[in-house]
Amino acid sequence: MSRLRIERRRSSPASVEGGRIRRDPRAERQSAPPSEPARSEPNPASGRIRRDPRAARGPQRAATQSERTVAATPPRIQVENPACLILAVPDLDDGRLSSHDRDLLGAARLLADTAKGAVAVLVPAGCPEDFAAAGVDRLLPASLAPGYAPEAMTGAVLAAIARLEPRHILFAETPTGGGDIGRRVAAALKETTAHRVVRLSAEEAASRDQGGRSDFLRRPPRILLIAAEATDPPAGALREARPLAIMEVPATPLRIADGGLVATDPNAVPLAEADFIVSAGNGVTDWAAFHDAAAALGAAEGGSRVACDAGHLPRARQVGASGTLVEPRCYLAFGIAGAPQHLQGIQRCQRVVAVNTDLHADMVKRADLAIIADAQAVMPALSKLAREKRHGP
Repeated sequence: MSRLRIERRRSSPASVEGGRIRRDPRAERQSAPPSEPARSEPNPASGRIRRDPRAARGPQRAATQSERTVAATPPRIQVENPACLILAVPDLDDGRLSSHDRDLLGAARLLADTAKGAVAVLVPAGCPEDFAAAGVDRLLPASLAPGYAPEAMTGAVLAAIARLEPRHILFAETPTGGGDIGRRVAAALKETTAHRVVRLSAEEAASRDQGGRSDFLRRPPRILLIAAEATDPPAGALREARPLAIMEVPATPLRIADGGLVATDPNAVPLAEADFIVSAGNGVTDWAAFHDAAAALGAAEGGSRVACDAGHLPRARQVGASGTLVEPRCYLAFGIAGAPQHLQGIQRCQRVVAVNTDLHADMVKRADLAIIADAQAVMPALSKLAREKRHGP
């Protein structure tokens, strides 16, 4: 018996007790070839094959993770043969969609979905904006003149209309953007417009008239100038945003030259029209540092109701439901806890940055970026950094 034991130990990683062979799984795994981790071997005692559950689960787990990765990528809605095209011409200041531009695309999406059509957008070539999330089916890139060039932009829109033959052309009702270009296009085509459209459906466009005292109702004409908040921005699944061949814009004689932006005091601009607002709340005690930070950043000053009630800022600078509803590209809040009325006033801000010592403040929860620190320490450092970036150390 002892001789039999010795021979079996040499030939197989197992032991014999009471005439039965006992396997050593650990030794078998160590001696198995690395290229076959899931291999199973028969039990010499019973002849039955024992599976290695751990090895069997490995490939299944990897496949499941791969499937989850594929499923995490949302599909994009494609419209191959649209019944019509709706052309939207957003302002795209600095190459970015404003909140007004997104309302414009929401109006275009509404008309396109009703008519089983697609939304096409005229954009500058190389525009980095994500139009798939903005409800766009087709992108028409063009070599557009930079800056304020209404005559060249009008020529580009007319060329886009001739190429796409859209059912409707939509502009954002802005004084130096879509409102100006849309009226020029309508004059060139000798068509009427629905201007200052505040409500829109497939059957009716409501325009504000008589100084806002009444609404003028009509069926949607071909050219519409959409006011802010007339419709909701597109939401839901991503669209295809398929780029079309770049469009060559015909040369247009220019009679208007863009002289650039005129330097103005940011606080001379109405708060509702400010592009960048630095706002203060109860957490600000160093008001000299606050004013210096706003000046260094070139931002308009705003404040919470508490700051205005205390007399630190004029009442016209109050942000919130009981003050001014603002929609700047960036809203920088120093020491503002985030009362419900204040948060209502900044709903349409594109980016919110909060500086607060309270990690759980409502303003921190609302912010896109939060700095958990004392505003008195952040404001001087930010002023110094802004001046160094502008003028050098």
